[in-house]
Amino acid sequence: MVTYVIAIVLVAFVFDFINGFHDSANSIATIVGTRVLSPLTAVVWAAFFNFVAAFTVGTAVAKTIGKGMIDVSIVTPNVILGGLLGAIIWNLITWYYGLPSSSSHALLGGYAGAAVAKAGSGAIIVAGWTKTIIFIFLSPIIGMVAGYLLMTAIYWTFQKVSPRKVDAIFRKVQLASAALFSLSHGANDAQKTMGIIVGLLVSANAAFANETGWLRHLYVANSDHIPFWVEIGAYTAIASGTLFGGWRIVHTMGSRITKLRPVGGSAAETAGAFAILLATRFGIPVSTTHTITGAIMGVGATNRVSAVRWGIAGRIVWAWIMTIPAAASISALCLMLLERLVAVK
Repeated sequence: MVTYVIAIVLVAFVFDFINGFHDSANSIATIVGTRVLSPLTAVVWAAFFNFVAAFTVGTAVAKTIGKGMIDVSIVTPNVILGGLLGAIIWNLITWYYGLPSSSSHALLGGYAGAAVAKAGSGAIIVAGWTKTIIFIFLSPIIGMVAGYLLMTAIYWTFQKVSPRKVDAIFRKVQLASAALFSLSHGANDAQKTMGIIVGLLVSANAAFANETGWLRHLYVANSDHIPFWVEIGAYTAIASGTLFGGWRIVHTMGSRITKLRPVGGSAAETAGAFAILLATRFGIPVSTTHTITGAIMGVGATNRVSAVRWGIAGRIVWAWIMTIPAAASISALCLMLLERLVAVK
């Protein structure tokens, strides 16, 4: 049991790494698309601020994932591993096709799919899912409206300044806005993995109750306690994943939805970061992909509605719609296989 649980913890960190690889393109897409930073410099910049988030926010999102989405009484190591495998497989599929689907929703869908396969629909905590589902729809809208309003305000403020000077100003501003968005991404997304790991350790705490040495640090009595090593491990994993980038998704997010200049990139990142940090403050797991895509669309729409490439945007929306049920289905299959192969209660 001890070895199995440790292996699942490592799988969770692998998911977090893939999250960084897959989703952190959201943090750098606009700054690469506007050519303020090269892709290599941008991923280093984003990775640094992904990790800095560990020291700037609390753990409200992790606690929501750990005890607010699924009935903890039915959680077993197999349920956790099944959920992780479903999320990882779906993330790799969407990465291969260059689709910016949400790693957050892949994880939530995977966790829910494995839990329902284990114990039926009663495993779902309705209140926790209600606010998450609401934000599936609200986050891109909030991002779009905030991006539109911020870009409009910038146009009004700098209407008498030459476009070349505005670009020069916002090439510098975008360094800060990209850093803020990367921090918000790390703050919300790394906590989801933290919540999953804590749920695992609580479900298996009997196996570590009498351990000594370093294994005693794997004992977690309840989901209100987030061990420091889990926090640092999650932020390190997501930052490391960012360093390896996700260039195909960067291309989709940064230039194929709408063409952006530095001023537009700054507006989109700032609007997206505001929405994500607000949700993080209240413990709501949101999608950075949804939020930044909506913000980019809002910024593009200030020029004209046709500036947004709605065909690409529609393809992305379909990936969003498919993510939770697809990850849930894959996870349910993974759990069924695990239950046959691994006898763990």
